[in-house]
Amino acid sequence: MSTFLQLVVNGLGKGAVYALLALGFVIIFKSTEVINFAHGSLVLFGGYIVVVTREALGWGGAAVLGIVTAGLLALVIERLLLSRSRLADPASLALLTIGIDVIVTEEIVRRIGVTVPFIGDAWDAKPVQVGGITLFRTHLVALGVAAVLITAFYLAFKYSNWGIAMRAQAENREAAALMGIRSSLVTATAWVVAGLLAGVAVLFIATQDFSGSGLSRGTHSIALAAFPAAILGGLDSTAGAVVGGLIVGLTEALSAQYISFAFSKSAVFLVMLVVLVVRPSGLFGTRESTRV
Repeated sequence: MSTFLQLVVNGLGKGAVYALLALGFVIIFKSTEVINFAHGSLVLFGGYIVVVTREALGWGGAAVLGIVTAGLLALVIERLLLSRSRLADPASLALLTIGIDVIVTEEIVRRIGVTVPFIGDAWDAKPVQVGGITLFRTHLVALGVAAVLITAFYLAFKYSNWGIAMRAQAENREAAALMGIRSSLVTATAWVVAGLLAGVAVLFIATQDFSGSGLSRGTHSIALAAFPAAILGGLDSTAGAVVGGLIVGLTEALSAQYISFAFSKSAVFLVMLVVLVVRPSGLFGTRESTRV
């Protein structure tokens, strides 16, 4: 029983990070109807900035810079590339983000070279013993940080002018424009927020407790594991992104222990397939009704 509880807590810690990443997918999709396949490269870019600046700025300063620059890169991608193709089909724009992802990822991997650096952390990495349960501090910190950020996002999404504008644009873009909502501002802000969340997530992903490997191409692969989380919850549901992230984290942790580590990655996609067969729009996604 203690092993199961340990797996649940650690799985929730991983799931919290996946939830932040899945939220980034959902925010961009709600505002633009585009799936951002360049999300993994935003994660890798933020981590790279932390690695190359932490000696000069210290871990805290480098972490802040990494988060901010990940948000800025997202803004650059949206302003210089996607906004100029606003009339293009969302599927074409999704393919464009794949190209961006390949270019950014390959360049960062080239710069990192054969070294696989850990980002390091600002907290004591020693496990915490609670009764007979061993808990990793990274997972506990991730849970706390994710809870704060998700709560802040929910409040902003629910009550701020930006949140109201985004919800209006997601509901009906043309009507929102007629009401004076600037679509370009809403979209740009959505990309920045997604980039900032990616910059936060990499601080946990590229640590020993989370993945066992440092900043590398594997970091990019781990970040893309949040895509099934977004699909599970529903690509147009922010609450679904959180639930989907937690499901992915728990699925990975439990299947790695009780089946095999190699199967744990496949288990996530297996769960996603089962959910999509039963509910194609995801657990919380909006079902589209077609009048015949």
